[in-house]
Amino acid sequence: MTTSASGGPAIVVEGLTKSFGSVQALRGIDFSVERGTILGVLGPNGAGKTTAVRILTTLVRPDGGTALVEGRDVLREPDAVREIIGLAGQSAAIQEELTGRENLEILGRLYHLPKQRSKERAQELLERFELLDAANRPARTYSGGMARRLDLAASLVAEPAVLFLDEPTTGLDPRSRNGMWGIIRDLVSGGTTLLLTTQYLEEADELADEIIVVDHGRVIAAGTSDTLKDKVGGDVVEFGVLDRSRLGAAADAVAELSEVAPMLDPEEAVVAVRVGNQGSKAVVQAVRNLDAAGIETTGLALRRPSLDDVFLALTGHQAAEEEASPKRRRRRRRGAEPEPTRQQGRGR
Repeated sequence: MTTSASGGPAIVVEGLTKSFGSVQALRGIDFSVERGTILGVLGPNGAGKTTAVRILTTLVRPDGGTALVEGRDVLREPDAVREIIGLAGQSAAIQEELTGRENLEILGRLYHLPKQRSKERAQELLERFELLDAANRPARTYSGGMARRLDLAASLVAEPAVLFLDEPTTGLDPRSRNGMWGIIRDLVSGGTTLLLTTQYLEEADELADEIIVVDHGRVIAAGTSDTLKDKVGGDVVEFGVLDRSRLGAAADAVAELSEVAPMLDPEEAVVAVRVGNQGSKAVVQAVRNLDAAGIETTGLALRRPSLDDVFLALTGHQAAEEEASPKRRRRRRRGAEPEPTRQQGRGR
C-alpha cells in the first residue's frame, strides 16, 4: 500500500516487526490513521506500543515491514518524516534548568525558525497551554501537570502535521488529565492527526475515533469504541458486595445469568456478569438470587460494557491493572492471577 501527502491515510503501517534480542516486541502489526483523527493504541506495558511509536518517529529501525507517515517512508526518508511530526513521550523531555520560555524558544531555533518567530511561537504556546504565569521560572519548579503541558507544547513548536503522544497522561492527577484531554481535542479539531498510546481504557474511550488493541506485539482487535464493546457480548450487571468475605458466594448466585463466569474485583468488592440482551430481566433475576443467598449488595445496575471489559474479554488479563485508578480497576476473573507486565523503554 502506498500513500502521499495529498491523499490517503496520514499513517500506514504494514507487517511491522521488531525484536530486541530474544524479545519480540512487534510481531507483524498493521494499522492506518486517517488525517485529522485520533487513533488510540491500547495495551499494557510490554505490549509493543512504545516500540511502534519509536519506529514511526525514526528513533528505532524495524526488522521488517513498512511504515509511512504522510507518504514518507520512515526508513528511506527519516529526515523528511522528522520535519512533519511531533513527539511527546512518557516522561517530559524538557531541559529543567531552563525556563519554560527558553525551552520553547531554543526548540524553535533548532527547527530553523527565525529568532523573532521562535519568540512569537513560544509566546503563542505558553498562552495556549496556560503557562504564562510560569514562563520565566525554571522548568524544574513545575508541577507534573505543568511539565507535561510544557512537553506537549514543545512537540508543537514546528506545527507538525502528525503528532505522536506516548502515554502522555501517565502519572497525572484527574484534573491535569482532563485538561490534557481538552488540549488533545483542540489539536485534532485544528486538523492535526494524532496517534495516542495509552494504558488507560477510559482515555481511549474518551478521545479516540478508532482504537487498536495491542497485546504481546500483535493487533488483536480494531474498531470504534462501540464496535469493540459489542465484542463483549451485550450488557453487564454489576454490583458491590458489602461483606467482602462473601464475594465468591455473590458470584455463584449470579453465575446462572451468563455462559461466561462472573468477573471479580476483590479490591473494590465488585462483581460483574455479562448478561447479553436480557436487559431488566437479568437485573430482576440477579436481585432475587442475591436475596435468596442472603447477600447484601450496593449499586446494583445494568450497564453497557466498558473497554475494561473488552480488554479482559480479548486477552484474558487486565490492561496494566497496577496503573489504573481504583474506580477503573476492574473485574479479575475468579481464581485467575493477573499476568505480570514487562517494563519497556521510554518514548523519547
